[in-house]
Amino acid sequence: MATKKSPAKKKVATKAVKKAPAKKVVKKVATKKPATQKTAKKVVKKVAAKKSVAKKPAAKKVAKKAVKKVAAKSSKVDQYGLEKDDEFYGLYFAKSTSKGLVEVKPCTFTLMYWWKGLLGYPDMIEISKGSNTAMLQFESTFGGGDSGETELTEQDVLDIDHIIEVDEQEMLISLYSYVPIPVPDKLIGALGLAILNINPETRYGSLELCTTENEEGQTEHFLRYRAATYLRGIKSGKVEAIESMVTNGSEFFGLALDAMCVNKSIKKWLLS
Repeated sequence: MATKKSPAKKKVATKAVKKAPAKKVVKKVATKKPATQKTAKKVVKKVAAKKSVAKKPAAKKVAKKAVKKVAAKSSKVDQYGLEKDDEFYGLYFAKSTSKGLVEVKPCTFTLMYWWKGLLGYPDMIEISKGSNTAMLQFESTFGGGDSGETELTEQDVLDIDHIIEVDEQEMLISLYSYVPIPVPDKLIGALGLAILNINPETRYGSLELCTTENEEGQTEHFLRYRAATYLRGIKSGKVEAIESMVTNGSEFFGLALDAMCVNKSIKKWLLS
């Protein structure tokens, strides 16, 4: 699939700043939670002199171990919950906009790196307030195969709209690919049947009929392909995961469109 380059909405810049993990401030504590080993020994001597609390030193020793364990665990994750061996651990990303610097969280940064760094396209990613969601919209051109065994030939070309959505809290990246022309009402039944037949054979993602309302309040139906991938748990290779999702999604959507064109009415609609 050849991708058309969309015009840039605005010139932006990314900024990566190393952010040191926050240090926990330790205040002077009471004898119930000794701050140092030396202090703990003094407390044990005083408690031993009081027969009524002779068993308390053992409990204090357990509490001390628990505090050390929590502190050690917290130092292994950064502000986004990424572990120390993660490729983006401890880094803070931001981009410049007309409203000032906007935080770019790990999944959004991964999408930005793939779109700008690898493909070289201008930054068109829209980031929500709070930076917990983001969206990228772009177009591509789909062409059929050149063999006689396919319904679509290389001369059969159609435009496809794409939306990639980011959910930072779930660390989920979703791809939606649309045929940008509404489905005629007379084809809804045939298209629904084709989706039921093709989806079991689609090894990655699925076809859907998406219903919406246009600006005039009229109901419209669109054919779309949907795929998603989780970046949670991927320590290295997040950019490659997005690239693989888009590449595989384009391939399987293309195969599905070709299979639908066995129905001549659907083929005529797609190429209209």
